[in-house]
Amino acid sequence: MDESHDPHLKSWVPGANTSQAGFPIQNLPYCRLRKAGSSQPRAGVRIENHILDLTESFSIESVHTILSLPKAERVALRRRISAFLTAYTPGAERYLIPVEDVELMLPADIGNYTDFFASLEHATNVGSLFRPGSPLQPNYKWVPIAYHGRASSIVISGTPIRRPWGQIAQNREGPPVFAPARRLDYEVEVGALIGPGNALGEPISVHQALDHVVGLCLLNDWSARDIQTWEYQPLGPFLSKSFATSISPWIVTIEALEPFRRAPRPRPPSDPQPLAYLQGGGYDAFDIQLELWLRSSRMEEAMLVSRASFATMYWTLAQMVAHHTSNGCPMRPGDLIGSGTVSGPEKENRGCLLEMTSGGAEPLVLPDGATRAFLEDGDEVILRGWCEAPGLAKISLGECRGTVLPARPAAA
Repeated sequence: MDESHDPHLKSWVPGANTSQAGFPIQNLPYCRLRKAGSSQPRAGVRIENHILDLTESFSIESVHTILSLPKAERVALRRRISAFLTAYTPGAERYLIPVEDVELMLPADIGNYTDFFASLEHATNVGSLFRPGSPLQPNYKWVPIAYHGRASSIVISGTPIRRPWGQIAQNREGPPVFAPARRLDYEVEVGALIGPGNALGEPISVHQALDHVVGLCLLNDWSARDIQTWEYQPLGPFLSKSFATSISPWIVTIEALEPFRRAPRPRPPSDPQPLAYLQGGGYDAFDIQLELWLRSSRMEEAMLVSRASFATMYWTLAQMVAHHTSNGCPMRPGDLIGSGTVSGPEKENRGCLLEMTSGGAEPLVLPDGATRAFLEDGDEVILRGWCEAPGLAKISLGECRGTVLPARPAAA
């Protein structure tokens, strides 16, 4: 931690010191934007209700430039930006743009996307629905489980989500029908944007892993549970996941989150200890609070569905990166890692409807008396995340929103 984390630090930017939105000078998340009347993407950094145009003020061509920097250079850049926004220079305000006057884009050109399965509670809750008495697979406590997702269907917060078609079967023997998904779900996740990465054949150690994570965002891995149940045998999710993944526009840097790093959750003595290449990461958990809100088309206000902490994950981001590269797989600037659904020990901590409604057997009751086993057309899902602690500035990750659209007519 350094002077940029000082909770008493103030900025000359109008409104920045009230920090109602959770983007004070201690945060400074990166973003990619287009200015009105321009088709050229630019790099920016948010400070409360404004964005500092980094392309103009710091001659940074793109967010990819930042992602490619080594850790030490990223830290130095953050300090320079913080100093620029702390000490006013005549004319500096010309580099500020109100947030509402820009088009926010995906924060990076995402080349690869990998989604993990890192919450023990989520794995246990879901496993109990399909394997009562033996919910976890034998390898779960030994290896961070993941699947390779589809980067082409990652969309920015606010993009409507079309209900997908797929094969659906009433039991594992079939036969299936081809129909719109009936059991559409969300997943509360945290995403990590990768920085410099590694060369082919050269693993990243768990001790260095977070040096290769530039920052975090919110992530909703939309899931068609009925398609997933039929197709996952034997190779895992495919069309049930690849139709859409939503992420928030802000890359909240690892540096901004330093005050909220924690020791990972302790493992019970009966659990196996990680193998050597996954040990010794240190304070690699992040105390990020996550909330999921749901609003139907008939509701004026969204209702709170769940709340959980990212600090409860069984596997840490450092372990995910170390395992991902342990076989020599290269990671590149702009690659995205999803944490997997974030859940906790209580029912209010469950991060998807599959868990929250026990597979649809215990539907949610909405304020107007309607119920939800899974998402219906017109439902809006809102994911919010932030960090806060006594004596520290609140750091927001913003929101990740998406509204469900009806399925398209069947293809001829």
